[in-house]
Amino acid sequence: MLAQQTIDQLRQLNLTGMIDALRQQREQPVIQELAFEERLALLLEREILHRENRRLDRLLKAARLRVHACIEDIDYRHPRGLEKPRIAALAQLDWVRQAHNLCLTGPTGCGKTWLACAFGNQACRQGLSVRYLRLPALFEQLRIAHGDGSYPRLMQQLLKTELLILDDWGMQKMTASQRQDLMEVIEDRHGRRATLIASQLPTEHWHEYIGEATLADAILDRLLHGAHRIALTGESMRKRTAPLTDHDRSK
Repeated sequence: MLAQQTIDQLRQLNLTGMIDALRQQREQPVIQELAFEERLALLLEREILHRENRRLDRLLKAARLRVHACIEDIDYRHPRGLEKPRIAALAQLDWVRQAHNLCLTGPTGCGKTWLACAFGNQACRQGLSVRYLRLPALFEQLRIAHGDGSYPRLMQQLLKTELLILDDWGMQKMTASQRQDLMEVIEDRHGRRATLIASQLPTEHWHEYIGEATLADAILDRLLHGAHRIALTGESMRKRTAPLTDHDRSK
């Protein structure tokens, strides 16, 4: 009866991790031999771990990363312009906390999206808020927001996001309204939040892609000044990792 009362009180305090740990302790007689302080420490450790896992799940769900990727799983065996020391330094995410930007460029299939999502996953694991968006999808969300009056709320959500990942930069030609919207997003985040850009276009072609000289100058000055840049090279990783066909094996 006393044990159930304790569990009910823990539930009232939303200490779910401690409830699970307490039940496990009751099922393991050897733990009963530990001192009270040791058992309490185990309960607290479980509660902390439970909260960290729950927070990570919440951050990952909100991030909506396109692929599941982890920094630890980066393949360095094939030359792509990735340097372990540099990636390890970027994985500390000081650039995110300092509101700097990261630009990933390279040809189709070289792993830009995967690497961007790996940095996003790493940020979530460090308790930072992340949002992954393809640039065309961002433009569509902004277009709808202008029409239904939710534009201020959407802009505020984007501003609060500590790492905004914009993938497929340069895939579609920009309209005048899209250029203006992009300027507003980048201007809001400049110096306050970090942005990661993934693009097939080398950065020297971004000015032409944006199209309008004045806005292009303003956007790129805020995006690229002091930004970290990784230019991926080599053939498609999809080709390298694709399973061999019977025809391939016969060669």
